[in-house]
Amino acid sequence: MNKMQTFHLILVLLCSVFVLGHGFSRNLPILSFDEGYSHLFGDDNLMVLKDGKSVHLSLDERTGSGFVSQDLYLHGFFSASIKLPSDYTAGVVVAFYMSNGDIFEKNHDEIDFEFLGNIRGKEWRIQTNIYGNGSTKVGREERYGLWFDPTDDFHQYSILWTHTHIIFYVDDVPIREIKRTESMGGDYPSKPMTLYATIWDASEWATNGGKYKVNYKYAPYIAEFSNFVLHGCTADPIELTSLKCDDASNANGIPKGITTSQRAKMEGFRKKHMQYSYCYDKIRYKTPPSECVINPKEAERLKKFDPVTFGGGRGHHHGKRHRRAVDI
Repeated sequence: MNKMQTFHLILVLLCSVFVLGHGFSRNLPILSFDEGYSHLFGDDNLMVLKDGKSVHLSLDERTGSGFVSQDLYLHGFFSASIKLPSDYTAGVVVAFYMSNGDIFEKNHDEIDFEFLGNIRGKEWRIQTNIYGNGSTKVGREERYGLWFDPTDDFHQYSILWTHTHIIFYVDDVPIREIKRTESMGGDYPSKPMTLYATIWDASEWATNGGKYKVNYKYAPYIAEFSNFVLHGCTADPIELTSLKCDDASNANGIPKGITTSQRAKMEGFRKKHMQYSYCYDKIRYKTPPSECVINPKEAERLKKFDPVTFGGGRGHHHGKRHRRAVDI
């Protein structure tokens, strides 16, 4: 084991211990935009409000927009309050995600929240996904409805990323847990990443497989962001030889895993709102990927929801390309 490998192992262990002892977003410092993020693209389609703690991202005929964290993180708790555009939003995608694709072009990692717009009268859908070491050919998407209208008010969306697991939260309700398994190998995100938020035109695939496109007569589409939390271990983007973890005294309460009451909430959410999970997709995967733990009740419910995809019946189905939703 060389010095770099040794350092990386120590960094992973330190960050894992650090993250497991820290608290939910309500106990963590809220950053202003300029403290944690920088403009990524979109010119004046990114607008920082006067309070310095809120940002509007707009999509119009010219461009979308986005911002990126100033630091690179290896593990942590990352969160933002988001209010999505209303009315006709087909083809629009708002994303809040972690990636290192700018550093590791051929073997990048990623942890995604993607919000998929819809036609008038139909609700936004939320999609989660992960990649590790460039494993984009193995889509690990899940898709859900929500128990509220995400265009009415702000809601908190959070990612907990440790050496052993990843948990996605909506308003501090866990909606998905990914446990690292030995069989996943490099497919589990394990390299430092930055945080991104973007709004963009995904007419090609986002709504009913591209059937409904962005209609710019409803533009600008504006996604609102606030309550920024970036709480983790930062790493040098070039040498990965420096490490700075946020002060543990600033936060407390993030559990080592999901508590019994939280798990009940998660199971209730998934029972009512999950619309797609790669683990049950019998067209894409004749045998589920090794990390999947099959829940017979989930399998039966999804089979009733979509007999072709989840029952293995006949039908046409499109695989996922990087940053694409599965057509269901």
